[in-house]
Amino acid sequence: MKKLLALPILAALLTATSAQVASAAYCGAISYENSGAAMEDPCGPTTHTVTRTVRRVVWEPETVNTTRREYQTVWEEKEVQRVRHEHSTEYREVTYTVNKPVWETRQATRTYTVNRPVWETRTKTITYNVSRPVYETHQKVVNFTVMKPVYETHEKIINYTVRKPVWETREKVVNYTVMKPVHETHQKVVNYTVMVPVHETKERTINYTVMVPVTETKERTVTYTERVPVNYTKTIMVNTGHWETRAEEVAGPVIRRVRRTPGSWQWDAASCRCVWCPGTRCVECVQCPPRTICCKVWVPSCEERTINCTRYECKVCTKVVPYTCTRMVPECRTKVCTYNVCRMVPECRQKTVCYTTCKMIPECHSKTVCYKVCNWVCEPCSKKVCYTTCRMVPECRQKTVCYTTCKMVCEQRTKDVCYRVCTMVPECKTVTCCYKVCTMVPTTCTKMVPHCVCKCVPYTCTVKVPRRVCVEVPCTYTRCVRKVVCEEVPVNVCCPAPGHCCMRNGLFNGRIRCMIRNAFGRIRNAAGRIGGCGCGCASASSCGCGC
Repeated sequence: MKKLLALPILAALLTATSAQVASAAYCGAISYENSGAAMEDPCGPTTHTVTRTVRRVVWEPETVNTTRREYQTVWEEKEVQRVRHEHSTEYREVTYTVNKPVWETRQATRTYTVNRPVWETRTKTITYNVSRPVYETHQKVVNFTVMKPVYETHEKIINYTVRKPVWETREKVVNYTVMKPVHETHQKVVNYTVMVPVHETKERTINYTVMVPVTETKERTVTYTERVPVNYTKTIMVNTGHWETRAEEVAGPVIRRVRRTPGSWQWDAASCRCVWCPGTRCVECVQCPPRTICCKVWVPSCEERTINCTRYECKVCTKVVPYTCTRMVPECRTKVCTYNVCRMVPECRQKTVCYTTCKMIPECHSKTVCYKVCNWVCEPCSKKVCYTTCRMVPECRQKTVCYTTCKMVCEQRTKDVCYRVCTMVPECKTVTCCYKVCTMVPTTCTKMVPHCVCKCVPYTCTVKVPRRVCVEVPCTYTRCVRKVVCEEVPVNVCCPAPGHCCMRNGLFNGRIRCMIRNAFGRIRNAAGRIGGCGCGCASASSCGCGC
């Protein structure tokens, strides 16, 4: 309360002294008067070395011996009474009747008629016309004009003439002959023979044997095995347990934290003042406090339970089963079969055949042919040169052209054609047929029928029953423990010497300022804030005012 009451008094003193020209900072050690001038301050500071106590956190490894719980499976042997089913095969004699077929081979003679074809080769003469081309070679004289060049050599001193060709298109009529084909259609009668089938229907009687089934109903005794359920009770061991919640302490994680080392004040001669130099940044590993976790643990147990079981026992039963027996009885029958016989009869026929002949007839045509004629035109030039002139002189010539004409001449020819005639001749044949007759003969047989018999045989066996056992296992681990270490660190403090001229200039103002700073620092500490020393510095180790 006294510090709070002294606050208005200190504020009035600060206002009264702020009008002075010269002021001192850091208890009058530094004077900021004429700080921008280039002259040196005759009042030099005095540096003292002071030892400060600094607290530093160090993480040291610590080995901890403890135990952890492990669950192991232990197998215990136990005798159990069980029953197994043994199956055995037994045989019984069964008598039954079987119809055994007996086959008998018999022969029968059958007569039938076959139409045998008889082929006969005949020859006939056929007359036909053939158009034969006859080629003739003719000649004709064709007149044509050829321009023959005549060359002349001349000399001129300056002027000369060049002959320039000029082409002229002319027309002429050319006669030519074209062979035009003329087609004529003729007819002729051709004789030919066709085999016409003649069908006849005949009948015959066939004897055959048919096996007729005869059905009889009989009874027999059948023995079978039936499985009957039997209920019983047995006691078994059941593995049970429950879950328990347990709390365990686990070491906290290790984190990386950036820390800055304490700074210091250094004198700057250029600005004639002390400059604060912050410390360097370093990364340190910090282990977080341990935490408690809860986990569920299975606690096994074993208990007896009574259960209801069902087993099946074999029971032999007998029943009468009716069955049907079928036997085959032979029966002779007769049927009349109708069959068709085909006979080929030759028949003469005629047909009219159309054929075409081609005859080439010459036909005269004319066409207009265009051809080019070259005329040379003189062109004068001025130059003394020797030149040659060419003059085209027309020259009439003749040539003989050969051409061929074709004329179709009809020519009659004869050729012999061979053809075959088929005559069907009836022929009687006899064949011996073998057929089988089946007779069913009853036969008594005996066979051994197997049947299965089930027996229950008790036996004792040893089984392994698992059981969970909790075991404490020792273990060792290393953890980091936080430890605070105090160190003595030398600190340079800048203070004025006693009786110096700077004391006379700013001692009063500096002391008043220090008193105000200390008052505000105490007020902060009283209010619960984090502060350094009384003068308002960041920390006690970095304070250079000497308070």
